[in-house]
Amino acid sequence: MKNIKINIVLGALLTMFLGSCSDDFLAEKEDLTGVNEQVYQEPILGKAYVDYIYKSILPANNTAVFTYDLAVNSDDFCQTTDELPGEVNWNKFWAKPGTNTDANCLTYIGPPINSSIANTVYTRLRQINLFLDNIDKYGMAEADKNPLKGQMYFWRAWQYFDLVRIYGGVPLVLTAQSSIGGNQDIKTPRSSTSACIEQIVADLDMAKNLLPGKWDATEWGRITSGAAAAMKGRVLLTWASPQFNRTDDVSRWQRAYDANTEAKALLEQNGFGLYNTGGFANGAAWENMWFAEAGNPEAVIVYGFNNTTSSNVLRNNGWEKACRSKTLGGSGAIGATKQIMDAFPMKDGKAPGVSTTYPYSLQTFYKNRDPRFYKSFVYNGAPWAYAEDANFKQFTYYWHKTAPANATVLPTGFTETLGTVNTNVYVRKGVNPKASNATNFQYSGTDYMEMRFAEVLLNLAESAIGVNKLAEGKALIAKVRERAGIESNGGTFGLDNVITRDQHFAAAINERKVELAYESKRFWDLRRWMLFNDDFGTCTRLNQTPIHGMRRQGLFFIAQKNGANYVGNADPFLPVNGVAPVADRNPATYPAGITTYDQYVDYFYTNYLKVVVKDNIEASATIPWTFTWYNQYYFFGLPANALNTALYLGQTSGWSGGTSTFDPLQ
Repeated sequence: MKNIKINIVLGALLTMFLGSCSDDFLAEKEDLTGVNEQVYQEPILGKAYVDYIYKSILPANNTAVFTYDLAVNSDDFCQTTDELPGEVNWNKFWAKPGTNTDANCLTYIGPPINSSIANTVYTRLRQINLFLDNIDKYGMAEADKNPLKGQMYFWRAWQYFDLVRIYGGVPLVLTAQSSIGGNQDIKTPRSSTSACIEQIVADLDMAKNLLPGKWDATEWGRITSGAAAAMKGRVLLTWASPQFNRTDDVSRWQRAYDANTEAKALLEQNGFGLYNTGGFANGAAWENMWFAEAGNPEAVIVYGFNNTTSSNVLRNNGWEKACRSKTLGGSGAIGATKQIMDAFPMKDGKAPGVSTTYPYSLQTFYKNRDPRFYKSFVYNGAPWAYAEDANFKQFTYYWHKTAPANATVLPTGFTETLGTVNTNVYVRKGVNPKASNATNFQYSGTDYMEMRFAEVLLNLAESAIGVNKLAEGKALIAKVRERAGIESNGGTFGLDNVITRDQHFAAAINERKVELAYESKRFWDLRRWMLFNDDFGTCTRLNQTPIHGMRRQGLFFIAQKNGANYVGNADPFLPVNGVAPVADRNPATYPAGITTYDQYVDYFYTNYLKVVVKDNIEASATIPWTFTWYNQYYFFGLPANALNTALYLGQTSGWSGGTSTFDPLQ
């Protein structure tokens, strides 16, 4: 995005219009009782206030946003899945899990509110409540204030939902007062989870009724009525899922179905839908959607970024640089795991090893895959265009510099002399083929679609399955697959063997794993379906591999010569004076019978590479490290800094601290 109106308003308008009252504007945030009346009288100042809330919640400049979560301010939750390797607080061994003074007791809920204007959960909620408490008191016209109120109701619901899906019930504070700790006169206990859900839904209904269905292009990125409805659908889907719904109460699935049905209809009425520019063949539209901005029908909730270098309005997306290889000037930091690559089906929609039309082998793992595979991953030899070189090919192979004593000895030579990504396969989803490396991809303006229309369809599909509308659920999954470019096969799109309710649920979860891969959704799906282990039987029900005990893996591409390991100091496939020691990896002239680069890749893999599983990517952990999950993480406890000054709150079941126990399932 070239101009982010929401982010520019905060800086520019406060400077231009607040003038001498700007100190009061900030003082209002420090004073827990103060009110700056002008904010509620002048629409442009009210808008600046709302933009302040956007800025406090949306990712900061240079965030690698696709794998980012606000609750941890990093990609740690993505690493607490099968998507990214790396040891973090929620995938490693703890001697006493459930101890609220340990680092695995998530501190997101924050400390007690004080006079600071630090950007914390309940400080944000207080700023929202302060606005909602006062906006109707000072005569602003309905047409001006209603959209402002709608956005604030949305963000209050958004913030509470983010808390509830982590902790269960939390203190519900709906007016501008302190919430936990401090010297407050009113002590606000944790509300039941069900009460929190109802308040979130009520706020989203308010937002839906107050907001427009669509903003003009200058307001791109603001929340719409359809976004509020879609968020309500996400909330109620979570409430219906096993994490919260242990008895499979169908009435919860019905509420989710009704909400998501309404969201889909409301969005479609306002021009939203699956992005289709470029057509479905070969996943063209699926790739193009990431780089369409104002008016993109796929973008239900969008986080705006810009490509400016000016510090006053700087908000670049760090994803491009994080993904791009060090060879090109990027960070080479986002590696795809074999587990996620294996989730992508073949061209006919069948799983690798299941499809009979397109047989699968590890040696040619890249052949005949779902078109999204090629738009999501860059493997050895794959094209990876950028502005300065539309024909660039990425290579990540290794070779033995000395003869290995046995098959367990790993190669030490590698072609990426500046360093390679840890799994040897790069994530390229949302990476712009027209991005320039003139500044090492530093200033990317690619927007991030936090909620896409595809998710709305998948939310509705899963809800439909929950109320036994199995055909409807399957048809919605098929619609997502059709846009991806998967072969129709008579309209089944590879789902013809999906028969039972649980098989349909599994198809929905598997589709989310692919369609929404590396979009910060996997952690939440694993939690709400309780798929980290099989302690609750959900892995068995849905035929899923538990994450607990897993070693996330990558791939090695090892150079071969005459059917054996190549051994030598020189790069076997990089020509020197026009000649490579073994074979040219990107020749100007192909061997006889080969006419395209795709054909040459097949030839190259068959004759000159051995593909093996890389099982040492957990660099921060000692082998044989495995993923360790504790069921306390399905509902986190309150950390000591929040609980010790407010013991009346009650501690989440399974966690230490506090004088009473809180049941998050109530």
